Amino acid sequence: MFQVKNWKKFLVMSMACTALLGTASTTHGAYSLNDEVANPPVALQMATQIGMLEYENPTMKSVANKDAIVILSFGTTYADSRKKNIDATVKAIQRAHKNVKTVVAFTSHIVIKHIAENEGSCPYKTPEEVLDQLKREGYTRIALVPLAIVPGMEYKYDVALFHQYKTQFKKMTLATPLMYWQGQEDQPDDVMAAMEALDLPAYKKGTAILLMAHGTPDPSNAYYSVMQAKLKAMKRNDVHIYTVEGWPSLDDWVGKLKMHKVENIILMPLMLVAGDHANNDMAGEEEDSHKSILEAAGFNVTVKLQGLGENKKIRELFVNHANEAWDALIK
Repeated sequence: MFQVKNWKKFLVMSMACTALLGTASTTHGAYSLNDEVANPPVALQMATQIGMLEYENPTMKSVANKDAIVILSFGTTYADSRKKNIDATVKAIQRAHKNVKTVVAFTSHIVIKHIAENEGSCPYKTPEEVLDQLKREGYTRIALVPLAIVPGMEYKYDVALFHQYKTQFKKMTLATPLMYWQGQEDQPDDVMAAMEALDLPAYKKGTAILLMAHGTPDPSNAYYSVMQAKLKAMKRNDVHIYTVEGWPSLDDWVGKLKMHKVENIILMPLMLVAGDHANNDMAGEEEDSHKSILEAAGFNVTVKLQGLGENKKIRELFVNHANEAWDALIK
């Protein structure tokens, strides 16, 4: 029923008018319906909406262009990590798009609340507040750029925002997360690119590197298995991924590392920022922290508290995704 298209070729579909999708949608690097499918229903057309999303409002063709980039991040209450990771990534995107209005929105309402309470004020707004403000200011074309790592629940929030607001602007695009495509067919291998960009310590016999990811109840949790497979292809069998709130957990690795006579462990976050999970769940001094659990099991543990946003190569990958969304916006 579906045919794979090269990711560089744009797929344009004429959609039936619905409250959810509006009147026209475009997806980049997506799947197209087989030519033999006549008059496909909206639900079937929706199934092809993967990759970078684009919507052009046919009722606003004559409206003047006024463009903005909205960067979507979960956020963090750790000010220093926010500066080193989120702000650094935002600046990298801004450097690639000079003279373009760029606004950062935090998807976590709780983070915004805590920043305001603990720092006296919060310069960050929710995506809804940012988009409403841009509309009032007369902006007509918006490129949404998520700083999500995988297409999990955070990214689904971004996709929902895209569909909620796209008909209110002349044109809107939504970039993909850091890791989306896996090298299938003619698609790029985002996962391998991210794994190769990681700032990993050199291999050392008797030492294992544990990368702590967030994890999710969403089926996208399977991305961690793909990451592990890519690391294996890189011949980094000393690097293992575990999650705080998904699978695999830390417990899934302890026995295996013992069996392979690992003595030393380096703990690193596989998250955009080294925030609460990294500082407390991973590296805290409490007896239930990952560091303490591993030390109690007899391992020598070293912690490397550095978010992915501190990595220049990772920032460049986010810039590439932003560029794709921007190029589609202004074409």
